Amino acid sequence: MSTDQNQPTTENGEPQSGHESRAERMRRPKAVDVAKATAEQHGVCIKPIARERLDKRTGKVDVVPVACGATRSTVCPPCAEKAKKLRMAQCREGWHLDEEPDFTPDPPSERMQELLSERAELHAVYQETRGTGRPDVLDEIAEQVAEIDRELRELGMRGSLPPLEPPENKPARKRSTRRRQDMPNLPRHKVSEHTVGAVYAGRYRPSMFLTLTLDSYGPVHSRKVRDGRVVTCGCGEMHHKDDPRLGIPLDPENYDYRRAARDAVHFPKLVDRFWQNLRRCVGWDVQYFATVEPQKRGAPHMHAAIRGAIPRETLRQVVAATYHQVWWPPHDELLYSGESVPVWSIDADAFVDPNTREPLPTWDEALDELDENDEQEPAHLVQAGPQLDVQGVLAGSNRADKAIGYLTKYLTKSVDECHEPDSAAEWDHADRLLAELEVTPCSPRCAVWLLYGIQPQGVRSSATPGHCKGKAHKPSTLGIAGRRVLVSRKWSGKSLADHRHDRREFVHAMLSHLGIRKTTDDDEPDRYQWQSLRPGDSNMPPRDALLLHAVSERMRWRAEYEQAKAAANGDLEPPGDETSAMEVAA
Repeated sequence: MSTDQNQPTTENGEPQSGHESRAERMRRPKAVDVAKATAEQHGVCIKPIARERLDKRTGKVDVVPVACGATRSTVCPPCAEKAKKLRMAQCREGWHLDEEPDFTPDPPSERMQELLSERAELHAVYQETRGTGRPDVLDEIAEQVAEIDRELRELGMRGSLPPLEPPENKPARKRSTRRRQDMPNLPRHKVSEHTVGAVYAGRYRPSMFLTLTLDSYGPVHSRKVRDGRVVTCGCGEMHHKDDPRLGIPLDPENYDYRRAARDAVHFPKLVDRFWQNLRRCVGWDVQYFATVEPQKRGAPHMHAAIRGAIPRETLRQVVAATYHQVWWPPHDELLYSGESVPVWSIDADAFVDPNTREPLPTWDEALDELDENDEQEPAHLVQAGPQLDVQGVLAGSNRADKAIGYLTKYLTKSVDECHEPDSAAEWDHADRLLAELEVTPCSPRCAVWLLYGIQPQGVRSSATPGHCKGKAHKPSTLGIAGRRVLVSRKWSGKSLADHRHDRREFVHAMLSHLGIRKTTDDDEPDRYQWQSLRPGDSNMPPRDALLLHAVSERMRWRAEYEQAKAAANGDLEPPGDETSAMEVAA
């Protein structure tokens, strides 16, 4: 007697007897969910992108699943974890370098110089021909110059050359660079090019782990330990380390949410100023790998791995003397709210007051008014907080591994997922901060400026007063709109793509011990022709089919890699974690 292949069975494989309710049937896992779980188990992207690949040599056409490359675990956990491991390898490789990365440019080739000489002649002819009424000649010269620039780039030239039509030079607004009188001064030295830290006692080359925070905006529930004992909080209690009230204001009504929101928006500028001041103060090109994360109270703070050792007192002086002034028009009081907001006027080609129909001042006009007032104070001043945590770290120590893990702890999460609210007080605190961010301009082009009676830079009729699409206003960022990972140019002498390529090459070298040759687009760039598929295309396979294909490919790669690793006998050194190297390569 045959049984339904979809009928549930017992652990022994025998069909279950009796009636099955709809609820029981609905609890059965879906096929696509099983495929996704299997893909996650094998570290395969669960949201692959289908791309059609044509092999020009054989004429074969197949559909290849390509990883989505997401960096958030809520989107794709395997891809996010792969990106995190790559960042960890990047941090580890550059932190304790004992030799300077070589950035010496190669000398220009003779062909480059020949092309540049030809371009200079064409540039001169173009300038002489302008205004003669010969647009056909100008177009021909422009085409020749574009071809020369293309060939120069193919020969390896970096940067760009002056355009034939120079852009209109708009006079830049200049403000005094004199330091504020209420800020401490810093010594200023010429910054040398060396980036590697000094050696102490003939064998130790320490580096540092630094945490930079913002100032306080009001008392919050906190847990501090002094001499091994927990200190009483301002609320009169001694909080447990897992207490959900930690970071919540004691008095939300008097908490300075406006300053907290503005500090979060302008925190990236403060970080840039900190590194600039630090380099000028110590006199060498300090290199760093930093991540920006939210504290429990919602304010951003920065963790940074610094190559080399800097005296703690110097770091404290730099933090105390670092600030950023925001020279924007005043935006302390809303001029419009609710339904009474500026409207677009076709006749004026601008936003106008809803009552008087007078055009609002433009961004440049608002800045002109600001420039005319010599006593005008900056719209906002952001400074780092007095708390500074600094630790010395040696290469290969347990502290170094823990610090790297701490640096990358939240990289797979969005800002609002780092500390998810668990109580009504936490939700209320997050809502108050978000409400203030909604009326805090994030840039000169922010549509929130319309609520303060100013037309933002480059405003269009499609703009909605008070609604900006910038990341700073989204609940998932809480004002931290910039990059979450900050890496200096000379950290490891490599870009993230370089690190990914190194790991792929390591795996390919391992497989070559078995005679397995993996052909990539880098090896034969003209062999394959790729084309993206869209939903609805006739040859678009279902997602579960893509997942099964990717899982099969990963299992085969894993078996080949394990066999090659056993055959290599430790002859090759992996660039970071072995498992991560294999996953990046795959």
